Amino acid sequence: MPSSFRLFVDAALARTYPRVAWLFRSRSWMIQETILPMLSVAAFAYAYRAMNAPPEYTGFVILGAAMTTFWMNVLWGMGAQLYWERDSGNLELYVMSPAPMMGVLTGMALGGMTTTLVRALAITITGVLLFDVPLRPTSWSALAGVFVLTLAALYGLGMMFASIFLQWGREAWHLVNLLQEPIYLLSGTNFPVSIFPKVIAVVASLIPLTLGMDAMRQVLFQRPGLFEVWIEVSVLAVLAVVFLLSARLSLRHMERRAKEDGKLTVRWQ
Repeated sequence: MPSSFRLFVDAALARTYPRVAWLFRSRSWMIQETILPMLSVAAFAYAYRAMNAPPEYTGFVILGAAMTTFWMNVLWGMGAQLYWERDSGNLELYVMSPAPMMGVLTGMALGGMTTTLVRALAITITGVLLFDVPLRPTSWSALAGVFVLTLAALYGLGMMFASIFLQWGREAWHLVNLLQEPIYLLSGTNFPVSIFPKVIAVVASLIPLTLGMDAMRQVLFQRPGLFEVWIEVSVLAVLAVVFLLSARLSLRHMERRAKEDGKLTVRWQ
């Protein structure tokens, strides 16, 4: 009888595999997912150049375009995933299998990170080379640490969304759309968030994408941000722990509801 840890690892790897395998079997997606986002990046880059803005602002836009790909994956590849799995009939298999649901969601997160990382790197490298963006990181290790913490908090939030959206039923589709455009504004995708008033800045800092991008911009371009880098890193670490624990609690509630009510896996409920 495999141990709980072995089941968790096996479930995570099994759910990661199809997303990573798709990356190599459908290469045509790279053109669509890289060239089209670069068009919007180019529009903002030329606008900043026309206004004689500092060259770092072009880097802000490129980094924003790269990081928002992870947010889109969190919403559509994590938050709405279990809702889609129910419609396709796979959720019943997940609930009945001995594998923990947390392992299944971890595999979804790892697979999503891998495919989205390739897209984000392609956007970043293309943008930096095309627009000759100056990169002067104070520390590559600090940059990597902030990036990892940002992904941990983002995908912890995505795991929490997955079970919450599933329990809300058809409203999940509207919630995903609702959380798309406002986050682009609050996270400062195309501008430095330090221009926000303090009240809006505090609200925006509850979004991992906002703090992660602001901290990475400070490390990469040595520009002032919302808060000091160490403060933003500390908040990201706390958010990652809170979201992962909340995801675990919401999954337990979801599994209990599936066993007691027997309606969770029914379509359109």
